[in-house]
Formats: sequence, structure tokens, C-alpha cells
Amino acid sequence: MHPIPFILSLLPVLSLLDAAAAPSYRLQNPAIEAAVDARGNLTSLRSRVSGKDYAGGTGLWRLYYETHARKEIQITPDGQEPEITAGPDSIVIHYGSLICEGTRLAFGMTLTLSLEEDKVRFASRLENREPGTIIRELQYPLVGDLALPEGYKLLTTYTGGTIYDDPRQEILDNSNLKAYMTPAQYFRQLTVQYPNVEIAANCFALFGEQDGLYFGSHDPTFQNTFHGLRLYPDADGVFNRLECGFYKYPNCMAGEDWTCSANCIAPYKGTWCETSRLYRRWADTWMERRDPPQWVKEMRSWQRVIFKHQYGEYFFHYADMPGRVKSVGESVGADALLLFGWWKDGMDHGNPDYVPDPAQGGEAGLKEAIQGFTRDGAHLILYFNGKLIDRESSFYQSGEAADVTLRDNTGAEWLDQYKFTAHGSFLGNYDTRSFSVADPRSEKWRRMMRSWADLAHEYGASCVFYDQMGTVDRAIVHWDRSGEFPVPHLTNIADKAAALKEMRDYITEKYPGMGIGAEHLTDVTAQYVDFVHIGGRRTFVDWFRYTFPEIIVSDRRIRDDVDAVRKVNLTVLQGLRNDIEIYRARDLIDKTPTYQAWLAQVNAVKKEYADLLMNGRFAYHDGFTSSNPHIEVRSFIGDGRMAIVLANMEDKTRSTRVEVPGYRLKEYRCLGASRVGRRKVRLGKDALTVLIYEKES
Repeated sequence: MHPIPFILSLLPVLSLLDAAAAPSYRLQNPAIEAAVDARGNLTSLRSRVSGKDYAGGTGLWRLYYETHARKEIQITPDGQEPEITAGPDSIVIHYGSLICEGTRLAFGMTLTLSLEEDKVRFASRLENREPGTIIRELQYPLVGDLALPEGYKLLTTYTGGTIYDDPRQEILDNSNLKAYMTPAQYFRQLTVQYPNVEIAANCFALFGEQDGLYFGSHDPTFQNTFHGLRLYPDADGVFNRLECGFYKYPNCMAGEDWTCSANCIAPYKGTWCETSRLYRRWADTWMERRDPPQWVKEMRSWQRVIFKHQYGEYFFHYADMPGRVKSVGESVGADALLLFGWWKDGMDHGNPDYVPDPAQGGEAGLKEAIQGFTRDGAHLILYFNGKLIDRESSFYQSGEAADVTLRDNTGAEWLDQYKFTAHGSFLGNYDTRSFSVADPRSEKWRRMMRSWADLAHEYGASCVFYDQMGTVDRAIVHWDRSGEFPVPHLTNIADKAAALKEMRDYITEKYPGMGIGAEHLTDVTAQYVDFVHIGGRRTFVDWFRYTFPEIIVSDRRIRDDVDAVRKVNLTVLQGLRNDIEIYRARDLIDKTPTYQAWLAQVNAVKKEYADLLMNGRFAYHDGFTSSNPHIEVRSFIGDGRMAIVLANMEDKTRSTRVEVPGYRLKEYRCLGASRVGRRKVRLGKDALTVLIYEKES
């Protein structure tokens, strides 16, 4: 906790509405206010700047424990007997024991609310003295019956940022999808869990145009954290009572204690950009990053191509690398190749037996092809999977994998499958590849990961790529079965980050200038690689780019000519590198002529203004105004210069006036039906314009 110098009043105030009213305990500073009543219910969570109060007067927590006879038992604040004290800088809610279904349990719980400059911190401590139990889950803090202002949207960090216009409807539409597996009669819930695939940061927000409510779990352990987004029914049975909060997993057995001080809520004044600033201020306490090699900074696009697939089909051969593959890449200004399926078994098959294909000349043939591809300064990024172990591989069949794999709550190996199809229907439905999952803590596995960097360097590659290392699957975690109850290891993303840090440090020392990349976007892993190949769909990745502008991120899923121009324009707006993966990485961009022609023009502009469009600070809407909200506009700020990118994503021709205080327009580039006039920029459908400004002296 960091006391702040400008607090006007941080003393708890005993408020009596009338003689019979229950006391309330209140904390406030110039920015925010928080209060609870005598039952520990949250009665105020207010921005003193905007005036909005989000509290609904409900309980702050729920707790779940397990016995040997029953997997999950819920405890709520109802009927509990808290002792509440308030000091000069905190409110403490203490439960000496908890009552559940008429039985008093030796569960001690202390909840502490304290104010920092612009947020409320919610700390917790659990003490389990009840034999034969384990406290599995604590849902805290919860803001129930949340007073959601009209027009507020939901921001999650899915794929770096996703915005939902109607939070309640989104929960209703996408919750309890397997209704027979969930207690849908009690609540509806949206599944958002950090760091599950593509939940890139441990926060979310509800926001309007000028204010909002930020939820951040600033957890230095990077433990799996569920972002609680639920709807409960009102008196008429309609699911419209919104509750938001965080769910943590203490797994606290009898005789153990557990503490957490990570969770924060901030009622703020400003745009959604305030949520980025709140999260980044915390990230600055742990984030470290090396300066990527210069060639990575200059990499506008890469081709991602599978040479041989898991079922044996060849799409390309080594000899194509310095030939057609290279020439097609050059046609769009893409001088890098992310090479998939280069080993003898093919993509998603045989891992981790990465042996060059003898049918294509083996190691000598691969080296010769890479040398030919990179001869004129192009760059080869060599693929390895950082997670999957094929059960048909010699590594697995020999028993080498036995002490490397993650185990479930029964001690069995986790199973993952990849159901790619060829031309028929049999493969994808029946004959799938089965994998075990490697534990990133394993020294044996990390030794293999280091050896892959050695291989990449030996073969002449510019970069080693570790697939699936940037995030985790929320279900596939290692369980420790040595205690009274099996306990899952829920900091797998921190383990992956530690493994990537080890690889980065190894490569930096041994192979200066060599790059390192990974798939999937999560904040703690992204800091240790030179670029991230994002997974899934991307929508409002602007949030991540604004929060972490130094992280180099790719686009994904432009796979054919459908809407290709608009999609490429979006990558320029968001400052993304282009991942060229035609027909799911089975062909090249010359098979999609619209995409090819437009990307060639765009990459020429990106090359000309690389210092801003690729390596400038992504600033979203900072530093300028645009008169027409129907035109998409973003800014990129560099040393004394600024680029403003404009794109028309709609059918109708539109114009806008751009004002950049303190800067003068120096030059511009127009693509498509766009024109820059004295006062306005005019853009037709799918047109793109880049304005370059210099700071006035």
C-alpha cells in the first residue's frame, strides 16, 4: 500500500441516518470514496470527481470449501457475525469463524479495505483450522447489484482488448452454454479467466465516454484469476442484477493460512485509456524487456507457411524456400518467413523430435534452403512447440516424457488433441493427433528448449519461435497429490514466463542479434520475447497496444481475399505486424490477389515511415482531434514527429478535419480513394491516409 500525500480525509466517519440506523464505516480522499455498513455490505464505491456511485449495498464475498464427502460447499455473508474496525487508513472486517448450513466452522477471515490515490485495495486473509477441509475459492471483492449507468460498455482483455456494447446482454448470450452442467437457475456467468487463452491482462472495466469502473488484480504471483461477471435474478426472476469481482483459489488446507492483497477497484473519471494507465502503473513494478534486434523492429510482415502437415501432405518443399516462397514474399514487402512443418513428421506431429526431413535432403537440404532464403537479408523464423509432446514421438515412446508432463487430479497425464482435416472426413473426426502437455518448470524440458535455439542458429535461422508459450489453458494445470487433498498449481503462466526469460537470456548471451518469438498474448510472457504472434480473433487490441506500446504484436486470420483491404487497414491503425497465413498457412499470398496488391502498397508506406508506424508509440487518440467519428483514426508518436493514420471502414465517402496542436503537417501518403485538402481529409470506401507531422519549434 502506498499512502498518498493529498488525502483530505481518510478518517472513518460514523454515519447515523436516524437514531435507529446501522453505523457505516467510510474512507474517502479527493478522488474516491468507499463505505461498508455494520454487516460488511458495500454501501459506497464512488468517484468523487464524476459523482457516480457503483455500490449496490450487497455482501463483498463468497467462499467455497471442500470436504472428503462433498466437493463444493458455499458460504455467503448472510447470517455471519463480523467485527468491523476502522483506523485512519483502512476498514477491517474480521470473522473469527464462519457459519455454514447451521454449523460453525473454524474458518477465520479478515478483509481489509484501504484507499490508495485513485483506487480501493481489497486485501484478504484466510485461516483454516477446520479438520478435513480445504478452502478452494474466495470470491472477493464483489460489487453486487452494481449500479451500471446507461450506455456503459464492458471491456475485457480478450485478444488484447474486446468491447461489448451491452454487458448484461453479453452475459446472457454467452453464459451457461452447457446449461445442463451449470446451476443456471441461480445465476448466469460469462467465462473470463486470466490467463486463459488470449485473456492478455488481469483486469477488466465497465466504462462510459467520460468515466468508468476499473477492476484490476495486481497479482505478482500471476495466479489464475476468474473475472467474475454474473447476472442474478430480480424479484420477478429476470436475470438483470449485475455482479462483478474477482475469484481467487486459496486451496488452503486445515492448519494453513492464505493471504492476498492484489485486488483493486477504481471508480475513475476519463476515457477507457485511464484503465490502461492504472494497469501499466502496476506493470512497471515488474516488467522487464530487452531491446529487440533491429531486423525485428523493421519486420513489417512475415509469411507463415506449413511445409508438411500432420497427416503427411506436402504443401511446399525446402527447395521452394529460396524460390517461389521468397519471391512471393518480396512482392508484398515481407522479408521474413515463419516456417511451420519443416521436420520429417510434419506440423503438429512428432513433437519434440525435430529432425529435418530426409525426403527433402535432411539437415543439409534444410540448411541450404535457409541459406538461400536469407542470402539477401531476409529472415527465417524457425518453429518449435513449447508445450505439446506427441504420444507417437520417440521422446514419448522411450519413456523420456514421463517426468516432464503435467498431471491431472488423479495423477494421469493431461491429453490434448489437434483435429486437423485433409480432404476427407475421417482424420478430423477420428484419427486425431494426441499429445501430452509439458511442464514448463521441468529442467529437462527447458534444456530441450535451449537446444532448439541452438538448432535454429545452427541451421541459419534468424529467430527461434516457441509456439503456445504465451498463455495457458485454464483446465490443464499440474496437480500435487501429496497432501490431504489434491491441489492444482495455478501459476503456470508465471512458469512459462520464467522459461521464456531463461530462453531470452540464453539467446542474448550466446547468439547476439538472434530473435525470440512466441504465440499468444499475455502480459507477463510478452515481456520476454521480441514479438508475439497473437491467437484467436482480434478486436480492440488497441487496449493492449496502448498499455504496452513497446510489445510487437501480429495480426491473424486474414486467410483469403474476403474483406482483405479493410482488415489490412485495421492492422495499420493498430500498429500490428502482418501474419500472412493464406488458407490456414497452406498457401501463399499470390493466391489472394486483392490482399497481395493492397498489402504491397501498405508495406511500402510502413517502410517509409517505420520510425512512427512500426516503432513509434501507439497513442490511440492522444495528441489530435478528428471531427468525424465515423472515420477510424489513430496516432503514433516518435521523436519530435507524429503520424496520424485515417481509414474509412464504411461504404460511404466521408471527410474529417484533423487538428494536431503544436505540430505542423509535413507530408502525407494516400492509398485508395483518399485526398488531403487544405482543411479536410476525404476518404472513400477502404481508403487509407497517413499524415506526418513535425513538432513546431
